[in-house]
Amino acid sequence: MRVFIREAKVVDPRSPFNGQVVDLLLENGEIIKIGAGLKAPKDTPQIIEEKGLCVSPGWVDMFVQFHDPGQERKETLVSGTAAAAAGGFTEVLAVPNTNPVVQGKAQVEYLVRGSAGLGARVHPIGAVSRNLEGKELTEMYDMHASGAKAFGDGWKSLQSAGLLLKALQYVKTIEGTVIQVPEDTSIGTHGLMHEGIVSTRMGLAGKSILAEEIMVERDLKILEYTGSSLHFTGVTSPVAIEAITAAKRKGLKVTCSVSPHHLFFCDEDLEGYDTGLKVNPPLRDRKQMMALRQAVIDGKIDVVTSQHLPQDWDAKTCEFEYAQAGAIGLESSFGVVWSLLEGNLTLERWVEMASLAPRRIFHLEAAEVREGHKANLTLFIPADAYVFTADHIRSAARNNPFLGKTLKGRVKGTILHTQINLS
Repeated sequence: MRVFIREAKVVDPRSPFNGQVVDLLLENGEIIKIGAGLKAPKDTPQIIEEKGLCVSPGWVDMFVQFHDPGQERKETLVSGTAAAAAGGFTEVLAVPNTNPVVQGKAQVEYLVRGSAGLGARVHPIGAVSRNLEGKELTEMYDMHASGAKAFGDGWKSLQSAGLLLKALQYVKTIEGTVIQVPEDTSIGTHGLMHEGIVSTRMGLAGKSILAEEIMVERDLKILEYTGSSLHFTGVTSPVAIEAITAAKRKGLKVTCSVSPHHLFFCDEDLEGYDTGLKVNPPLRDRKQMMALRQAVIDGKIDVVTSQHLPQDWDAKTCEFEYAQAGAIGLESSFGVVWSLLEGNLTLERWVEMASLAPRRIFHLEAAEVREGHKANLTLFIPADAYVFTADHIRSAARNNPFLGKTLKGRVKGTILHTQINLS
C-alpha cells in the first residue's frame, strides 16, 4: 500500500523538516521518504495534494464520550472514531461513563479491540471508583495492563479527598495519571449555568466558579503530598489556572486542558435559553472567557480537548431546566480554536496542545513526521474558511453548538498506519 503526499508544510518541532514544504512517500503504513521535489512512483494508487496543505503528527483528544457500550443510540465506536478522524484526531481517550462502567479488564479490552481498524485508536480511561460512586477503588493495575492510559471518573468529579489520595498513590507505581473535572458538587448543586448577573437576569439557578477553584486548590495539596501525576480537564477559572501554573513552577506533575466551547462562548450566549450551550463546567462570563483565551496564548494551558459528549434529540429539545448537559465537538475543534486565536497562536503551538503534550502526559506512542516512523499523521489546511454545517458531522449525534458558524482551519484527513481517512 503506497501513498504520496505532495507539497505539504511540515508542522512538527522535532522533525528535521519542520516548517519546510516537502513531499512524503508512505508504504505499508510507514514514512519511507521525505523531501522536496520527490516524484510519485508510477504505480502509486493514492496521491494527496491540495493548496496550503500541512502535515503534523496525529492529533489526540484526551477526553471524549463514546456511549458504547450501553447507549449506542447516542454514539458507537464506529461513529465516534469517524467523528474523531473527521476532526483530525488519530487517537482519543474515552471516558469510563458507559454501561457497564469501564472498571475492569473486560471493559478495557472491549474498547481497545472494538476500535481496532476503525477511524481512530481508542485508549480507555479506567474508572477510579467502582460504579463511579466515589467510594471504593477499582482494579487499576489490571486495567493498565490491558490498555487503560489514564484513570478518572470521567464527568464525575472525585469528591472524596481520601479516595483521590489513594488513587494518586496507586497510579504513581504504574506511571499513570489521574484526570479530574474540578468541581465541588456541594456548591451550586442544582445550578444550571454560571452564577452571575446573567443567571440572575434569566432567573436560573447558578453554579459558582468557586466550586472549581476550591477543588483545584484541594487537589493540588493532595498532589504535592503524593508526588504523583494529575490532569485537570475543563478548567474555566483564571484563578484555578494561576494556581496550576504556580504548582508547575514548584515542580508538581500537574497539567490542564480547556475546551473550544469555553473559549468561544460565554454565559451571555445563553440568554436565548439555548440548550445546545448547556454544558458542564458551565460557560463562564465574558471576562473569564477572555482570560481563558489569554491563558492558551500565554502557554498556561497544556491541552485542548473537545469534551465531546453526544446527546440525543430528546435530551436537548426540551426546557432548559430539563435538558442534559454536553456538546459534541470533535469535528469542529481545530476550526474553532484557529478561528479565534490564529493571529496569536502558531501552528507549532497548536500541534503541541493537540498532539505532543497529550502523548507526553499519557505516555502514548510517539508520532513524528520523520523517515522510518510509522505513519500517524494529520493533514489540515489552516487558511481554509467555511461554514460549519451538519454535513461536516460524522458523529451519531447533532448537538454541536458551532452549526452555522464560520470557521477557519479545515481538516483534510488522517493517516494512521494503513488506515486512511480523507474528507
